[in-house]
Amino acid sequence: MTLLELVTKAAADPLGRIVQSQYPIILNVDDILCNLKPENEDSNDFSLFKRVGGWQISATDSEIIALGSRFCKKLKKNLSKRKSFDKEEYLGLLNSFLEKMRKKVGISCGVDPSDSNYTSVMIEKLGFFISRDVARSVLEACLLLELWELLETLISQGLVGHSSSTYVLESLIDAKRSDLICLCIKHFSDFQSSDLLSVLKYFLSPPKEAYGSMVKVRKEWESQALLAIEKVASENLTGKKSNLAKQASVLLMIAHDGFSASELCLHYLFASSNLDELTLSSSLSRLDGSEMLSLIRYMGKWLRKYQRFPQAGLCPSAALVLGLKACDWVPSLESIVKYLGLVLDEHFSSLVLYSEFHEELRSMEVIVKSLALEASLCCSVANVIENLRTEVGQHEVA
Repeated sequence: MTLLELVTKAAADPLGRIVQSQYPIILNVDDILCNLKPENEDSNDFSLFKRVGGWQISATDSEIIALGSRFCKKLKKNLSKRKSFDKEEYLGLLNSFLEKMRKKVGISCGVDPSDSNYTSVMIEKLGFFISRDVARSVLEACLLLELWELLETLISQGLVGHSSSTYVLESLIDAKRSDLICLCIKHFSDFQSSDLLSVLKYFLSPPKEAYGSMVKVRKEWESQALLAIEKVASENLTGKKSNLAKQASVLLMIAHDGFSASELCLHYLFASSNLDELTLSSSLSRLDGSEMLSLIRYMGKWLRKYQRFPQAGLCPSAALVLGLKACDWVPSLESIVKYLGLVLDEHFSSLVLYSEFHEELRSMEVIVKSLALEASLCCSVANVIENLRTEVGQHEVA
């Protein structure tokens, strides 16, 4: 098979399945490298590169690879008879595989097999040993059988590869699983233009069936905001931690209040460090008028929030120090202004021609001018402070 044929075949597969690797798991390199020796130790060859022999993987690695290979074949056979293969049978097959692997590597699970989240805990414990091929097979079965909690574990553990991201997002959008789409945004390393466009359209004009799973997202933001308030009121927090809790409570308050459930989902997208401007620009150019108006209103809300609460700012350490993970997913003023600029660049003619945009843009213009004035004043003060520091430093040297 030629290189072009291999690339074409891989691109045509939504799950990105390729020929199974002979060594699909991360091997223990210490055991392998220690056994490598030059093939001819008595050779007078002074070349920098010498052939070595003794390549051999450990018995445990070999057994895990064989175990995964048998599981993939059996699962593929069962999935082919979809009508007679149900969730219970699939979980039994998967749990049996995970239990065998657990015994091979000698890891304790700590959860009884009868527990409802037994499979998820096992995947969390054994994720390091699960090969790409096994992960793809498990992912495919979860989507076909709509095992959403198990899929959530796969995404959270980083077992959904880049090659499968489009397939997963499309499946979740079709299933109206807003909460899991948000989880994908948090864990996927980047977005293709088609993926980003689908996600934008989904949250800017969500179908009625999507609101049920969006409620879960709202509850997450509510719980985080309430937790921040509890931290502020706690007598156990003092000094820097107390001040951090106050900053986080303001940030989470402005991120939650006044935003619809679908807009709360957009927070994850516009706060993501993986959002590429070029990809976003391409996606924005394909939004229709109503979707664009929804996006402009969303960004307008953020501008008003940051104008009204100038003390609000990102708290990058709040997630680690206080457990307020939502603080990592609040878009900054800088990112909102930057992405608003992309919106205006891509849709300037539409914004000028259609009157329904004018009122929103006029109100935003007032806010932007106010924020720009504040920024210029801050820059002036910052320059004065820097000059004073320089002056003090020169006197100290003298």
